[in-house]
Amino acid sequence: MFNKQTITWNALMLAIVVILISTFNGLMFKPIAKASSSPNHVTNGGFETDFWEDSSWAIEHTPDEVDIHHFAYADDPWIRADEGEHALNFWIRDTATGSQSFILKQATSELRAGTYELTVRAMGGSNEEAGAIQLFAEDETTSAVTTTGYNEWQTITLPLEVDEQSTIEVGAIITGTSSAWGYLDQFSLTLVEEQGGNDVIPDPVEADIFVERVDGIPDDFMKGVDISSIIALEQSGVTFYDDHGNVQDIFQTLQEAGVNYIRIRIWNDPYDTNENGYGGGNNDLEKAIEIGKRATKNGMRVLANFHYSDFWADPAKQKPPKAWETLSFEDKKQALYEFTKESVKTMLDEGIDIGMVQVGNETTNAFVGETNWEKMSELFNEGSRAVREVDETILVALHFTNPETPGRYETIAQRLYEYNVDYDVFASSYYPFWHGTLNNLTTVLSHVADTYDKLVMVAETSYTYTRQDGDGHANTAPSSGQTLNYPITVQGQGTAVRDVIEAVVNVGKSGMGVFYWEPAWIPVGPPESIEQNKQLWERDGSGWATSYAAAYDPEDAGEWYGGSAVDNQALFDFQGHPLPSLHVFNYVETGTISPVKIDEIKDVYLTAFVGEAVTLPETVEVRFNNGTTGTMNVMWDGEALEEALASGAGSYVIEGIVEEGSAVRAHLQIVQQNYVRNPSFEENDRSMWIISYENGTSPHTNYQNKPSDAKTGDYSLHFYSPEAVDFTVKQTITDLEPGYYTLSMFIQGGDAHDSDMFLFAETSSERFKTSTSVNGWVNWRNPEITEILILNGTITIEAKIQANGGAWGTLDDFALYRIANVEEEELSPTKELIRGKEPAKNNTDHDDNLNSTEEKEQQLPSPENKNDNRNPLKNKELLNQKNTDGKQAGLLPNTATNHFAFILVGVLMLLGGSTVLLLKK
Repeated sequence: MFNKQTITWNALMLAIVVILISTFNGLMFKPIAKASSSPNHVTNGGFETDFWEDSSWAIEHTPDEVDIHHFAYADDPWIRADEGEHALNFWIRDTATGSQSFILKQATSELRAGTYELTVRAMGGSNEEAGAIQLFAEDETTSAVTTTGYNEWQTITLPLEVDEQSTIEVGAIITGTSSAWGYLDQFSLTLVEEQGGNDVIPDPVEADIFVERVDGIPDDFMKGVDISSIIALEQSGVTFYDDHGNVQDIFQTLQEAGVNYIRIRIWNDPYDTNENGYGGGNNDLEKAIEIGKRATKNGMRVLANFHYSDFWADPAKQKPPKAWETLSFEDKKQALYEFTKESVKTMLDEGIDIGMVQVGNETTNAFVGETNWEKMSELFNEGSRAVREVDETILVALHFTNPETPGRYETIAQRLYEYNVDYDVFASSYYPFWHGTLNNLTTVLSHVADTYDKLVMVAETSYTYTRQDGDGHANTAPSSGQTLNYPITVQGQGTAVRDVIEAVVNVGKSGMGVFYWEPAWIPVGPPESIEQNKQLWERDGSGWATSYAAAYDPEDAGEWYGGSAVDNQALFDFQGHPLPSLHVFNYVETGTISPVKIDEIKDVYLTAFVGEAVTLPETVEVRFNNGTTGTMNVMWDGEALEEALASGAGSYVIEGIVEEGSAVRAHLQIVQQNYVRNPSFEENDRSMWIISYENGTSPHTNYQNKPSDAKTGDYSLHFYSPEAVDFTVKQTITDLEPGYYTLSMFIQGGDAHDSDMFLFAETSSERFKTSTSVNGWVNWRNPEITEILILNGTITIEAKIQANGGAWGTLDDFALYRIANVEEEELSPTKELIRGKEPAKNNTDHDDNLNSTEEKEQQLPSPENKNDNRNPLKNKELLNQKNTDGKQAGLLPNTATNHFAFILVGVLMLLGGSTVLLLKK
């Protein structure tokens, strides 16, 4: 048992010992990282993603003789992990005869001329169970190297000369006899020396964060930022500084940090009839000219981003500007052409150096109110025509999002090709917490570049460096359902930016740039000054939306207007000082030297059932600024743990101290047992769930592996159909103790304009239901049915989803909890089981297909809750409305029902006895 004073004293003494030891022996917990290294040209070289799913590796083998697995180190407590969390594992079956082999290979991206090293780490069986590994690159092959035993890792190396820029095939040939096994990890192809003898790695610079150099960045690679809100922020009194704490024009600070492009959004008329701005920077052409002139003055080029709306345009909203709402399609085309041409010409006349024009913003599903791709394409071409007529050297970009959705970019690029759309650059948004893996980003952009001969880039990216909210307006990240693969620190932010740059560079010569979205959108005042902040947001448009935007966007901005939703994703702190992560735009060219230090101590998350013993881990995972990980011993507050266990169901935080003195927390969730099997669809066996499609609809659901669409974990049940959505998903649960239970689930989605969505619970004697709905991405609804009486141990739970074609969404986290015991009298076989209910035949709400049980509906309120990339607000909790006395008006009381039952049973027994006597006679 530790109390807090004991933990603090022990931690202090331990920290002193650590410091003394470190003085003589160097860094105790981790070796100093190498200053810099050439980037790895092998995709998924550490096998961190599943190569069977992402096709990063091609594997040729005999399926019946060789087993190959995407292996998680966590599955073997005795293995010594070589690097990361995964490896490739192989085993030649003991039924195999003779020597067996398989080939692991992939084609690398374009390589510059020079000397390379192809390496891999390997270990495995010894003697008869040894595997033999040969590396190859085109025609070059190493001698076979055999594994020598469990946890005996070794490095295999193949030197390679590349005479000219090219794409080559690299990989390994693995051979063995019956029962041979092994592991591969850290496959890499790195440039050692550039052709001509020049050292390819420039001297790294000293910095506060660790950045690995990105090899092969073209001299004209666009390292851009979108600071469209900057004028409004400055009007609200926001000040920016240089690295030494001196007030400095932010454009100079950005240029010094390596930024060479400024992206500016342009709205047509972001004002109401009284000239009140809608917010978000009030970015009309006038603001764009002011920003563009300052960018050009500081040596940076401009990307003019036309939304062709009066306010935010994104995948969920592509509303035409007010002045175009009543135009015919042909007139809308002409208006778009004229607005683009006049705006670009005006900006050029002001001396602004425009290098690119973006025709539309995140036009994945629609453009200027049109959803038909033929019409969308005609509008794209009008914008392109306008730019070409003004200056044919300006590049034309089209912008889309959700690269993580399989086939999306291929479909879009194919449609643009079929409709002869004139453009130069295929631009993508990529936010790490929403948009999938970087390997996938490189893959889908490479496909567009190679298939359609287009340039590609990332037009928007960002990452959060702190969990704090700077201005009193909720932030988009971090949030549940997001993928947070980087620490929420300045180092994590810097690494995230660096990795996106590398992903685009890895596309090859067609990968042309990355833009960070709104790195300067910091608070106009602290959270405690919220009322003053609101006044500034309204006056200057320095928040994401003002109340005046309700006239144009009533369902979103009109309801959730306010401040910055990304102040914790800025590259400046809340007071306007540059963060070290801002300098990544320079650091990717050189790499950095930074002392190895702990960047993140991962909190512990545990879930336990009420009454279950809980043992907190003895060690916690730590992540260092160079990306490596390790573990450290931890001491927990034992008294707090005991208090939590004694308190029962609830959420608790247990404080701890790691051995070097830093704090860590254990988040303990104590819950009632959930009797739903595989409630979140995470387990591969989903046979307990039965899905049926109604009214002749084709299958239109799938178990989707997409954390951003899941309430928890990775998987959810996804639905979408262009025709009609009409399905049920159900599970029957048995062997339950008699008692009262609560059933709930989570659902989110959109575009369901005509829907009937219900959650059902059916026992042997009663059918319950409650209605629900969807109202936008990750606006999770949580329908719940309470006081479900189960007497015979069986219940069927069911969700029924009906909606119009085009509706989409996900279901997740079903839960069935036992909440109360059943009274002795309720177990009586003569007791009426349906308390306070009329017979089913009199229930006009009853489902025609369910005549054997009654149906009880519990109504839920339907609060409106909006969310998009700009404006995240916490979901409102749904309250389960029910009568406090548990009765319903107009129904027979329990006593009347019970008296009638007893009389009926008595009459039947008397008649039965008389019949038996007559038969005997």
